Amino acid sequence: MRLHFGGSPTGIRLDHVVIGVSSWERSNSFYRDVLDAEIVELPFGRYAYRFGQQQLNMHGPGSAPSPRARLPVPPGGSDLCLVWPGPIAAATAHLERHGVTVEVGPVPRTGVRGAGTSVYFRDPDGSLLEVISYAESCETSTESLSSGEGEDRSVC
Repeated sequence: MRLHFGGSPTGIRLDHVVIGVSSWERSNSFYRDVLDAEIVELPFGRYAYRFGQQQLNMHGPGSAPSPRARLPVPPGGSDLCLVWPGPIAAATAHLERHGVTVEVGPVPRTGVRGAGTSVYFRDPDGSLLEVISYAESCETSTESLSSGEGEDRSVC
């Protein structure tokens, strides 16, 4: 196995990936409102969720894009990580404000940019989503969050 640091020697980058959803309305609302995705309408009644230069193309009700994977990913069958632009405490608070349950974290993780801190949660279909923050890592964080019930809990 060859490792390349500093990017692909050929310039190849990830453009988009595909995930399955069971409800356009529910998924569009979640990805727009919770994850700040730009909703892009695609041909044949499909949607994509754009995050800057990356995009999630959605396969959902009534769509039969071609070509497609031999075994298409079912709704709830994906595992994705997105970069949170600030401290992980802000991500956790943001998710809580939107009624999203954090299942795991904050925990130390390693992503494409090195050490970070992540939290895990699910989209409406059950796909596992992770947001990673490179703004701080668990090893260096001393911040604490108020749980709203008079007790503090550490970020990591």
